[in-house]
Amino acid sequence: MERESFGNRFGVLVAMAGSAIGLGNLWRFPYLVGSYGGAAFIFVYIFCVFLLCLPIFMSEVIVGRRSRSNAFGAFKKLAPGTKWKWLGAVSVVTPIIVVSYYSVVGGWSVEYFLKACTFEFTAGATQSEMGMMFTKFISSVWSPIVGHTIFLLLTAAIIISGVKSGIEKFGKIMMPLLFVLIVIIAVRAATLPGAGEGLKYLFKPDFSKIDTSVCAAALGQAFFSLSLGVGTILTYGSYVNKKENIALSSTYTATADFFFALLASCAIMPAVFAFGLNPQEGPGLVFETLPFIFSNMPMGWLVAILFFLALIVAALTSSISLYEVGVAYLVEEKQYSRRGASILVFIIAWVCGVLCSLSFGPLSDFHIFGQTIFNLFDKVSANFLMPVGGLLLVIFVGWVMKKKDVMDEFTNGGTLRGNRRISGFVYFLIRYVCPVAVLAVFASALIF
Repeated sequence: MERESFGNRFGVLVAMAGSAIGLGNLWRFPYLVGSYGGAAFIFVYIFCVFLLCLPIFMSEVIVGRRSRSNAFGAFKKLAPGTKWKWLGAVSVVTPIIVVSYYSVVGGWSVEYFLKACTFEFTAGATQSEMGMMFTKFISSVWSPIVGHTIFLLLTAAIIISGVKSGIEKFGKIMMPLLFVLIVIIAVRAATLPGAGEGLKYLFKPDFSKIDTSVCAAALGQAFFSLSLGVGTILTYGSYVNKKENIALSSTYTATADFFFALLASCAIMPAVFAFGLNPQEGPGLVFETLPFIFSNMPMGWLVAILFFLALIVAALTSSISLYEVGVAYLVEEKQYSRRGASILVFIIAWVCGVLCSLSFGPLSDFHIFGQTIFNLFDKVSANFLMPVGGLLLVIFVGWVMKKKDVMDEFTNGGTLRGNRRISGFVYFLIRYVCPVAVLAVFASALIF
């Protein structure tokens, strides 16, 4: 059976951008900007994305396209008879762990979209009341599980449809829609009285605020946002046509990811400043602070509907890429049908996700190594599995793969003159600079 692949360059771009653009941009990036000094954080983040993380992104695409295989099979094919296959195993397990708790947060987005549609963010509600609404919701038993189930079913339905008919088609429709929604919200936020202070906070850097913690947070966010070290970009890379320009597609993806994160901040921070709130609200910014803002904003009910719809779409585009890693492995290594593989991954992710959801309620007192189940899944994947996977992958490309094979993929057999001119610099980054960058992410996760 012929292996599926993306149809054209736009299909590659929307699929990979969809993998990168998710809750990390719309939920995590804005509160990190608020917590780490606004424009100063953004300045460091740009450096981290384009100089340090982009070459790692390219490395994953190179491994995927060179092998034309799933995350496990890629290392078996490129380094047969070695222990590198265990990196492939980690690259299959990690995204299943991530999608388990990611779909719980996706379920929260579904719930809050429904709340927005039924006008539950009532005018005059206080910020503490919105916080209590969120706490009551996530600590309940059934509502979060229903949201988690709906979100995971939507993901599975798209995956079952296949690479072209499911993943690529969804991306072509939803990624442009996502950008339109965020632009509309950003324009509305910019028209609020006092919004100028929020824009100033985002675009006027105070370089005195740059310190070790800001650099570590920016590098960690860049790593997280571009979906590095979890096998998703490798798997998508295996669907990329041999004629596609890896450097160009990767750069387009990183650029789209950055601008979307910046747009999300422009949609959120001006509103935060307009209402005189603290930009350093942290993870509760989206589900506690923003509903309060929407409830007190003229036409806020409409902005709330658009925002939480955008949040669902962003979460789905990333969960699809995470889900596909396990499905591709089961289809190619265990000869499952795509439907059968999708159902098995759904069952595993659903059960683990239910446990994660219950860790905010009935299982809140159940701890493993001092962590709730949700926090354990999050910390093990984000602080250990992702950095280790990324480190080993970039070492594999820089030190294990033959240089001529890497250059062959990067330059499409020497036919791309522009890529040939920068290939030496990119290879230097992959071999020497990027491993140090990934180690920095790993160390920062342990220290900060």
